[in-house]
Formats: sequence, C-alpha cells, structure tokens
Amino acid sequence: MPMLQLILLALVQGITEFLPISSSGHLILLPNLTGMADQGQAIDVAVHVGTLAAVVLYFWRDVKVAALGTLALLRRDYAAPGARLALGLAIATVPVVIFGLILKLTGLDEALRSVAVIGWTMLGFGIVLYWADQKGPEIRNEEDWGPLDALKMGLWQAVALIPGTSRSGITITGARAMGYNRHDAAKISMLMSIPTIFASGVLLGAEVIADADMQLARDAAIGAVFAFAAALAALSLMMRLLRSVSFTPYVIYRIVLGVGLLWYAYS
Repeated sequence: MPMLQLILLALVQGITEFLPISSSGHLILLPNLTGMADQGQAIDVAVHVGTLAAVVLYFWRDVKVAALGTLALLRRDYAAPGARLALGLAIATVPVVIFGLILKLTGLDEALRSVAVIGWTMLGFGIVLYWADQKGPEIRNEEDWGPLDALKMGLWQAVALIPGTSRSGITITGARAMGYNRHDAAKISMLMSIPTIFASGVLLGAEVIADADMQLARDAAIGAVFAFAAALAALSLMMRLLRSVSFTPYVIYRIVLGVGLLWYAYS
C-alpha cells in the first residue's frame, strides 16, 4: 500500500475513533470517495489496534484496576476492587463478539461497506445521539455501572458493527439514555473498546501469521503507530471538552455528512 494512503488512513482512524462520528465509516469512505484502493479490513483492524494502545495509556489507572479485577474474578473473589469493572467489561463484550461472528460467517460484513449504508447510519444514529444527550438526565456516574447496564451497553455496541454507526457514539448514546453524565458515559465507552479492539487484533494477527504476509504485517505496524499518536491527541482533547461542551457539534457533523453521503450515493 502507498505510504501516503497508509498514513492518511491511520490519521483518520486515530482522530475519529473516540469521537462519536464513526471511524470505520470514515475508513470505508476514504477509498470510495478518493478513488484509492480499498485498504481491506485487515488494515482497518490494524489502525484500530493503534488506537487501543492510546486508550490503554490514557486510562492506565482504570485498565490496571480492571486487570487486577480480572485476576480476582478468576479466583472467584467477586468483592475485590476492580472485579465489578472487569465483569462489566466482559459482559459488554459478549454481544459484539457474537454479532461479529454472525456478520463474518454470513458475508454481511462486506455487504454493508457502502456509502449509502454509512449515509443512513451517520444521519440516523446522529439524531438518536442528539435525543439521548438532550433528554438523558445526568444523575449517574461510572460507579453505578453494573452487569445489567453493561449488557445493555454491550447490545448497543453490537449495533456499531454496521458501518457509520460509531462504536463510541452508540455506546455513549446508550449511557446517556440511562442517565450517565457526559464525561463518565464517554469514559465507560472508551474502556469498553479495549476488549473489543483486542479481540479484533488477535484475529488480525492470526490472519497475518497464517498467510505469512510480511508486506501486510509491515503496513499494519506502520498504520498502528500513526493511529496511536493521532488517537491519543484526539482522546485527550475530547475528554477535556466534555466537561463543558455537549455532543451537539458531533451531531451536526454527522447530519451534514450523512445528508451529503446520501446525495452522493443516490445521485
């Protein structure tokens, strides 16, 4: 893959991954609208892995707590610090894994990679995000997050497998609808991304090893590094802004882009 395209993909992924505007949708749009060759899902997952490193670094304290909680769960120590968070993350990951396998086995994952699909999901779920953000009360915080809420947000997250939906956007929508404040809704959403992206990265690594494709491995590594740098900067900025700014600017962007894509797709 040309280096310029690879870096551009990484920057697009890094900047859009944690904003509620769909990184996957933008990655699909880039070749569709520019005439570049489609980079394929392997590179898509690679740049997602770069953003995984960024979110782990940014939320390192919470990640450490969840890791210790996971070890406690294995010992059946459900009262240990971090056990509740680790259990929630595990529960929230199950739906997306199941639905992801269904899409993969049926071939629907490739069929959904179209400008029209992204246009509709960008527009529709942008409006849903606006509704949830404006109507959802800010009466709950991250400490209230338990297994039932984790399952609900996990189901929301599974919907994000449809390109253009936005994983962060749809899980933040679910959290805001349940009454979580903006900052903690975003934080929970980011933490939920860790096991999901990790699972995708494992599958990518298996494919690279199985195919012995060193060129793909090189492109994936370069993309991951650039995506990491861009994602860390974007994540830091968004989390600071959420203390004083709503999600409305992202909604406006989604609506404008969605309408533009639908016009492009059907014209």
